[in-house]
Formats: sequence, C-alpha cells, structure tokens
Amino acid sequence: MNWLNDMLQSDPDPQETREWIDSMQAVIEKNGALRAHQLLEGMVEVTRRAGAYLPFSPTTEYVNTIAPQNEAKSPGDAALEWRIRSIIRWNAMATVVRANRKPGDLGGHIASFASGATLYDVGFNHFWRAPSDSHPGDLLFIQGHSAPGIYARSFLEGRISEQQLDNFRMEVDGQGISSYPHPWLMPDYWQTPTVSMGLGPLAAIYQAQFMKYLEHRGLIEKSDRKVWCFIGDGESDEPETLGAIALAGREGLDNLIFVVNCNLQRLDGPVRGNGKIIQELEGVFRGGGWNVIKLLWGSYWDPLLARDTSGVLKKLMMETVDGEYQNCKAFGGKYTRDNFFGKYPETAAMVANLSDDDIWRLNRGGHDPHKVYAAYHEAVNTKGMPTVILAKTVKGYGMGSAGESLNPTHQTKKLDDEAIRTFRDRFNIPVTDKQLEEAAQVPFYHPGENSPEVQYLKERRAALGGYLPQRRRKASQSFETPKLEAFDRLLKSTGDREISTTMAFVQGLNIALRDKQVGPRLVPIVADEARTFGMEGMFRQIGIYAPFGQKYKPVDADQLMYYREDQSGQVLQQGISEPGAMSSWMAAGTSYSVSNVPMLPFYIYYSMFGFQRIGDIAWQAADMRTRGFLLGGTAGRTTLNGEGLQHEDGFSHVVAGGIPNVRSYDPTFGFEVAVVLQHGMQKMLQEQVDEYYYVTLMNENYTHPDMPEGAAEGIIKGMYLLTDAGKPKKGELRVQLLGSGTILREAIAAAELLDKDFGVTADIWSCPSFNELRRDGFDAERWNRLNPEAKSPRKAYVTELLEGRQGPAIAATDYVRAYADQIRAFVPMAYTVLGTDGFGRSDTRANLRRHFEVDRYYIAHAAIAALAKEGKMTAKDVSRAIKQYKIDVEKANPVTV
Repeated sequence: MNWLNDMLQSDPDPQETREWIDSMQAVIEKNGALRAHQLLEGMVEVTRRAGAYLPFSPTTEYVNTIAPQNEAKSPGDAALEWRIRSIIRWNAMATVVRANRKPGDLGGHIASFASGATLYDVGFNHFWRAPSDSHPGDLLFIQGHSAPGIYARSFLEGRISEQQLDNFRMEVDGQGISSYPHPWLMPDYWQTPTVSMGLGPLAAIYQAQFMKYLEHRGLIEKSDRKVWCFIGDGESDEPETLGAIALAGREGLDNLIFVVNCNLQRLDGPVRGNGKIIQELEGVFRGGGWNVIKLLWGSYWDPLLARDTSGVLKKLMMETVDGEYQNCKAFGGKYTRDNFFGKYPETAAMVANLSDDDIWRLNRGGHDPHKVYAAYHEAVNTKGMPTVILAKTVKGYGMGSAGESLNPTHQTKKLDDEAIRTFRDRFNIPVTDKQLEEAAQVPFYHPGENSPEVQYLKERRAALGGYLPQRRRKASQSFETPKLEAFDRLLKSTGDREISTTMAFVQGLNIALRDKQVGPRLVPIVADEARTFGMEGMFRQIGIYAPFGQKYKPVDADQLMYYREDQSGQVLQQGISEPGAMSSWMAAGTSYSVSNVPMLPFYIYYSMFGFQRIGDIAWQAADMRTRGFLLGGTAGRTTLNGEGLQHEDGFSHVVAGGIPNVRSYDPTFGFEVAVVLQHGMQKMLQEQVDEYYYVTLMNENYTHPDMPEGAAEGIIKGMYLLTDAGKPKKGELRVQLLGSGTILREAIAAAELLDKDFGVTADIWSCPSFNELRRDGFDAERWNRLNPEAKSPRKAYVTELLEGRQGPAIAATDYVRAYADQIRAFVPMAYTVLGTDGFGRSDTRANLRRHFEVDRYYIAHAAIAALAKEGKMTAKDVSRAIKQYKIDVEKANPVTV
C-alpha cells in the first residue's frame, strides 16, 4: 500500500500507527465498514473533547459510495431492459432530428436524455409508483431537456402516437407535444414544469415538505411516497438549485431524492473544467444534512479497483480534473491509455492487457443499470434524511463523433446520415440502410404491441400502479365555500373606526378559517413578518407548522398571541425566503393534483418582493396550474411611507397582467376585499378552476363605507360606480374619476375640491382591476373583428359603463401609468391617466403623492385641464387650479429624478 508507506515515512511512531491501521482493518473484515465508522466517530469525539482541533472533510474518495459487495441486485431482465432502453434512445433521437429536418428550425435537445437514459429507465422499470388505490404515487421532476426520451417511452407504451412524436414542438394545431414539461399544455401528462433552471429543485423540496405537512395534519395517510427530482450538474450553479437544501436536511425529508446527472458539461462547456463538480456537490449536500450516494464508475471498473491495493488508481481518479475526464470520453481509448492511465506505471500496468476499445468501454456509473438500481434501492430505503445521487454520465452518450462529450453537444439538434447509422449500429436498431436512404426522415421504430419489449415495459408499469408521468386534473372531492353573506361584517361600514385593507383581509381569512368545511383546507403562508400584517393571532389559534413540534418555551409564552409551533400547525412560516415561500405556496396550491387533496394557500408578503423578485416562479406556478391567493402587502408606490426605493411597488399589477391565468385586484375597501376572497375561494376550491389571484393590500388606515347595492359583480369584473353625481343639469360641468387602491380616496377628495372650487361635479368609479377590464375589452374587440356581420357587436365592459356619461375621464392609481392606461381603447371619452412612474423614495404619504403627482390636487388639476382641452373651461381656469392647489410647474418630472 503505497499510500500507507508514504504516510509512515513522516510518522513519529510508524509502528504504533501500523498497529492502529491493522486493528481497523480487522474490524472491517470481521464486522463491516459500518462498525469501523462507529468506532472512528467515537475516537473523533474523544479527541475533540480533549481539546484537539480536527478538520472536517465533507468529501470522500472519488469512487462509488456503495461497494460492489453491498449492492442490491436488480430483479429485472437486464438484456430486455437494454433492448427497451436502446429503442427509446433511438426514438428520442429521431423525434428531435425529424423536427429539425422540417422547415421552421424547431430546435430540441438530444444530448441530455442520451446521458440520462439509464437513470430514467431504471426508475420507470423498478421504482416510480403511479397513483393508484393502494398508493398515492411518486412525484417526478424530470429534466426539461430530457422530454424527448420520456415521450419515446410513452410511444412504446401506446400513450403517445407516432403522429404526436412527429409533431414534436408543433402544438398550435393541437396535434403536437410540448418542447419541455408543461402541465398547462399537456394537463393529463406532465406533473411539473422544470426547464427554468433551478426552479425544479427548489419546488421539489417544498413539495416534499408539503407532503409531510399533510401527513402531520392528518389530511393524508402516511406513506413511503417519494419526490424524485432530476437536475443537471450545471444547474447547480443556479442559486435556487441549492438554496433550500438545508431546509430538506433540517426537516429530515426522507421522502425526497435528488438525482444529479453529472455529465460534467453545461450548455456550452465543462461545469468545472479545472475542478471536480461531483466532489463540490458532495461537500455541499453532506454539509446540508443529506445522504450522499456517489455513483461514479460502472461495473467494468470493479476489477481494476479491486486490484488497486496500493491506492494509486484512486489517487489518479482524485487528481484528474473534469475537463480531462471529458477528453478521455471525447478522444477514445488510446488517448485515455496514454493520458490517464499512463500517468503512473502502476495504472498503466493495470490496463496493459486491455485493448483501446476495452478502455473506451470502461463505463461511468450513470450508464450502468445495475449500479443505478443499487443507488436507487439505497435511496428509497434511507430514513431520516433526504438523499442525493451524484451519477456520473457522458453527455451525448451514443452520439459518437457527432457530439459525445463535446462542448457543443447540448445544442446538437441535427445528425447527418453517417452519425445516424453509427447510432443505429451502436444500439442495434433494426432499421436498414435502405430505409434510411428512402425515408425523407429518420424512421421511428416500434417493435410491435405483442413484442417482448413492449409487454415487459407494460408489465413493469402495471406492477408499479400505472403509467408515469400522469397528472390529475381535478381532485375527486370539492368543498362548498362560504357565501358572501358569511363576510357580512366586512360588507358594512366601519363607522368611525379606521382599518387598512390588510386588516380587512386578515379578518376575512379568520372568517374562512372558522368554516368547518373550508377552514382545514386553508394554508396561511408567510416568508416572515407575519406580525407586520397583523397575523400573529393565528400563531396561537392554528399554530405554526414544525415537523418535530416545539422543543422550547417561547419568550412570549406569557402573552396572549405567543409564538406557538406545532407538528400539526396550519401556518407555514418559511423564514426570510421569498422564493421558498412562493414554492411552498405552489406546493399547497397544486395539492389537488399531486395528492388529490384540494388546499387553498394564502401567501402574504411585501408586494415589492413578489412578482418582480420571484416572477419566474409565478410563471412556473401558472404553468403548473396552481390555485391560491397571493397577497401583496403594503402595496403601491406611495403607501409604504418611509421605506424607500426598493420597497415601494408601482408595477406588480403590470407584471401580474402578463400571466394569462392570474386574476389581479387592487381593492380600496374592506367589502371589495371580501368579494374578491369569496369569489376566488368559490372558483378555485369549489369549482376547481385553474387560476390564481393576486390581491394588493395596504397598511393605510381609514374608514370604509357600506358596499353599494349590486357592486359585487362590478368588483369582480374590475369596475363599478361608487358615487353617482346624478343626472347632469343644463350647463353643468361633469368629469368621470377612476381610481383603485388608496389613490381612489384621493379621487374622492378631488371630486370635493372640483365641486367646491370650480363647480365641477364628478361620477366616481372604483376600478379594482384594470387588468380584468383590459382582458374583457380585448375579448370584445377580437370577437367583433372575427364576426363582422353580427347584428349586435359586443361592447367592452368599460364602454358599457361609461357610454353616455358626460365629460372626460381621469384615472389615477398608485401604480405606473401603463396600468390604468391599458383600457384607453375602450374608454368612450377623452382619457387622462396619472400614475407613479419613477423610482420610489422615503417620505410621508402626502409628500410621496405630491411627488408622483397622484394626490387630490393633481387629480383635480388634471380634470380642469381635460375640460379646458375640450373647450368647456379655459386656460385661465387651468392656471387658477395650478395656483390654488400650489402645483409647482418647475418641479422635475418624477420619472426622471
């Protein structure tokens, strides 16, 4: 053992050291490595207690974690499984190549699935359970770029037709299949969207946590179901990929398994050309409390490693950087002999009797189904901690000189005829040269419904409960939600009592929580600062979820609203992590599909930390058909006084409006909040509509009036008449004032100024959702274009309300002008929009509204200017308004300062 001799040369007492090593080897031989590990841990503890510093190494040797003698043996038919896997590889390749031989340059990826085919094959054949009467089913997060391979398997199963494969990435006419996993586009098939790098792993962790949450709350039976998440090693550079792994370790999520496809390549080059990504990831995950299984070398390496009594091969494996490992696969057996094994005489001698082809065939662990099975078997049987499998593979495996282990491999979409023939021969596909020559496209291959391959594949899936991936569209049970009357206290005036819309929301949520049917289905979620939103009362009422309960006495235990953690707690308090809380919200909002348990999450946060901070997750949630409420607290650019530029939101509604199934509202009064909450609960929880709601809330306190008669419909549609000034008298000047959120109150005050100072009356319209008004207007506009001969053209809802009303319209909100301006095409009169364009800043609300020119004085001035433009007032009237309302005409434009 060269390593031992080297160590003993500098040892002060080599004899004693050798005795210790001999003793440890005897323990290993007699009682196994686990016992040796226990003894070593005890020795380390004794040494540390004596005051010695022992450095911790979070990594192990660059070899497989599971020794050959400890590997669980696969019960499958290895030859038949290789045959199935080869056919799937061929059809996956053909799917992409055929798409890119058509006009249109559709794109696609071959190399990712080529590297991960065995990892998926073993899971589908032996581990991944589908939902059935006897099991809730596992949840799969499949690498987005591997989608063609999953389709190819479903093709053999009879779930996807040849026509669909041939229309890969051609979905517009309803005949094709999507580029990546998209539940919105394939709602019966894909379970999770993953191709936005980093979001899949983050979502997987919180899905696993939410499954435990449901178990601890008694809403589902305890089971051995797993969340399997496939990621690429290059994806680990995304902060979201590794950002929550400590949560999984801390909560002991043994229902979570990450499989990292370590093909050592990013999209354009090596992940760590000068280092070792697998070692790096091992240290990160081990430090995060995960069980780490390194799956590096295939079975062909076992004899070489067994002969490595001196440890020089292991030393060489550790020394070699990833960039060189890629060279070995790219340049073949002779290169590997000369440049890898040739570094040491001992390793060169090990392969002296092997041909260059033999050396080239030394396989990586991720391509060896026996090794993969053993790793998966250990992962599913690990208790008390999550598991990550670091599987070393070759990117573009099987693509030969067209892309195997080359930097451009990821972008390879087209293979020439020679490369296709090489691929065919390597995987023994019965397609002749003549077929390739005659076909304008690479032919798909199906061995036949009654073939051994297809029958075996179907038998394996039947044994595991059915086909995957598959998605449940609706939960088997719906829940009747409270009627609007249940929120009666919020529909009435507050009298002299001043409250904020945030307080109104909390009251509404508490009413819903007390409902016997719906209450247990609601999931309040906060990233942090629940007390800021007045939700601390829920801590004691329904408790904060903690998987191990509360092991301490909280410092505020003597207070009425103390901080109570409970294993069956209902509130999810996710700490200062907006992406984490959003992923948690998504897990709760998709529980109807994942677990057949409809839940309705309410995630409240500072609005500026929402769409602009986690916008890609909001889009992911839409794709995954999430149902729930997002509550943007302290919303608006002038409402959160004193907090400054990074906290003041002026555009979240504009962002929300770009997501097709998000319905967003900016309510001013408690009754508007109640109507939206009740309507959303009914749509999502009772009717099971795949949409989610964004509601902005403010912390500004003021009195709230009674809900006007018949206003509920208008609130949901986005606009209703709050104050009707009556039929205009002859010669009377009239304007239409529109607003939302707290700025609606400025519009109300502006109406009083106009009447008092200029004799101008105003109808006042509350517009809780300019986004809904825009969508309605566009729908009407499109219908009219497509139905030119219709006797009754459709009118936009805004047009219906304002048509026949007198005077120009002025809209003001606490958001950028684009928000209210988007309905301009449907407003049947002159339309002026005020908004809060520019950067936010710290100050009082009054000063901020003056700065952004959305206060009552600027609204009144805008109304006078609009009337003057129509010739109903004069320039002198506008100048008088400027003087009377002390408007600084020299003030810089807030957009530019």
